[in-house]
Amino acid sequence: MAVDFGCIADDFTGATDIAGILARTGATVNLRIGVPDATDQLATDDTAAFEVIALKSRTAPVDEAIAQTTQALAWLQQQGAQRFFWKYCSTFDSTADGNIGSVSLALMKQLGTDRTLYCPAFPENGRSVYMGYLYVGQQLLNESPMQHHPLTPMRDANLARLLAPQIAAVDAAETVGNLLLSDIRQGVAAVTQRLQHYQATGVRHIIADAIEADDLSVIAEATHDWPLLTGGSAIAMYLPALYARAGLTQHSSQSAAPEVPGAGQIVLSGSCSSMTRQQVAAYRSHATSIDVDPLVLARDESELPRLISTLQSIPPESPKLIVASADPEQVKHVQSELGVEAAGTLVESALSALAAAAFDTGVRRFVVAGGETSGAVTAQLGVDRLRIGPEIAPGVPWTYTRVKGESVALALKSGNFGQPDFFHKALTQLESH
Repeated sequence: MAVDFGCIADDFTGATDIAGILARTGATVNLRIGVPDATDQLATDDTAAFEVIALKSRTAPVDEAIAQTTQALAWLQQQGAQRFFWKYCSTFDSTADGNIGSVSLALMKQLGTDRTLYCPAFPENGRSVYMGYLYVGQQLLNESPMQHHPLTPMRDANLARLLAPQIAAVDAAETVGNLLLSDIRQGVAAVTQRLQHYQATGVRHIIADAIEADDLSVIAEATHDWPLLTGGSAIAMYLPALYARAGLTQHSSQSAAPEVPGAGQIVLSGSCSSMTRQQVAAYRSHATSIDVDPLVLARDESELPRLISTLQSIPPESPKLIVASADPEQVKHVQSELGVEAAGTLVESALSALAAAAFDTGVRRFVVAGGETSGAVTAQLGVDRLRIGPEIAPGVPWTYTRVKGESVALALKSGNFGQPDFFHKALTQLESH
């Protein structure tokens, strides 16, 4: 099947987020982990109308992020894709140097397009943009818990101020414009007129307001034929129907969900977000908990084997919770002792080793919280492709794959997504399918 739409996500949970949103519409969706090998005939023979590629580039050096993303774009182009989406977090997560703008420019150049849209809003999950300012619930981004994110602390809610330096670092002539709610609420014609004005005046980067689903619908209708859109997953929900209406895709239904794997289960939490910490607290009463302390791991080489031994002593089907989440002050302390990168690498390595040990004991159902953790776990398990199943919460579907010939289910959750009962809800939902 030729690919109609290609999405490139800057982390693993973001990829499952947009894949789940697309699958919700009935679209046929593949999710691939990492850039597929162009010489792998299996990768090219079994494509879907909507292909999503998950990278681990959000906090990578700019040059590395650009290289990964443009390689992914080249593979999607080889499969026939004509329209593309650059997926980043709905909270615009970015390091100080920033990959969102620089990668967008690289994609624009490779596609030969003179404009793109930035639309991180996800009203269903409480992410909205008004007058160019990003809100998390009722809080400005910089006043939300995202200000304490250990890798991408967000200290400004003004998206133009965040984006402009990133694109100016590549090309000082680039400028940013805002597509305001006042235009969007007047409908598609008004939005189209505003976008045409920006095109005529050389404004190539447009940040869209949106506070309700209807706003996204209008924006999508006005821009769905652009070669490149960027943002959170919510606006992508409208694309399959728009493509089908325009005759741009063979919009088909998903095949039946695969069989539910064996009963062994585990939750691995590496995210330090406020919501994930609430989810950990809520799930402790349902599961046997094992806490991972990076400072102990760093000074005692016997700690990881001890944790694995403890895990192996718990029956596979018993609920288990592996926790490396911590509050902002604890995170700062660990980072000051070990360094930011070293602390993150140590935790990811431990959680991925515990995931592998869990699989070896018979665990086949994995819930993983945090983008970095999800990347480490899927890499350790050797996962390179996922089928998209039912949504657990907006932006978080169950996904299915095979590991060493065994059927495995994974829920890869962005740290901020879901409600406090998410872990219990996810595993209970899997029982009912």
